[in-house]
Amino acid sequence: MKKLTVKDIVAQCHITRQAFYYHFEGIPELLRWMIDSYFEQVMGRALDQQDREAGLRCFFVLAINAAPYVEHGMRSNYGEELKRLLRQRFQWYFSQATQRKDFHPNCPHSQLAIIQRYHCQAILSMLKTWTEQDTRQLDEIVHTVYHMLTADIPPWDGQPASAKV
Repeated sequence: MKKLTVKDIVAQCHITRQAFYYHFEGIPELLRWMIDSYFEQVMGRALDQQDREAGLRCFFVLAINAAPYVEHGMRSNYGEELKRLLRQRFQWYFSQATQRKDFHPNCPHSQLAIIQRYHCQAILSMLKTWTEQDTRQLDEIVHTVYHMLTADIPPWDGQPASAKV
């Protein structure tokens, strides 16, 4: 594990420690700002797509391109903090995107939250284990994930499946 320090950051960025601390209290705040800025850009591009499937593809491409930087950060002493922040922000932006693009218009809010959480975790797991083969099959993966995301899910009627026999 490589220890990430403010000294490393200011040297790499050619700024003073004072400039760093003027903008950030410390490295966790810098990480939060970087993640928020990146997700804002990613989600902005994805949501700007008129076609929802194209927006999902845009998201995947941007996530794949960010992967080497994320992996590098995960190997630092801030890896756990970075993982937590990424998961948090991804879940928030993912829920925003599915609501704004109206993926499940007939579902009540409580059911929609479950669907979003499920798909969010599935996509995060998929991205964590992404391979070169997956990159070659990107269009097929995006198409399949899109259809799973937009499947017609009937609203829950309050009855467990066992009671419907």
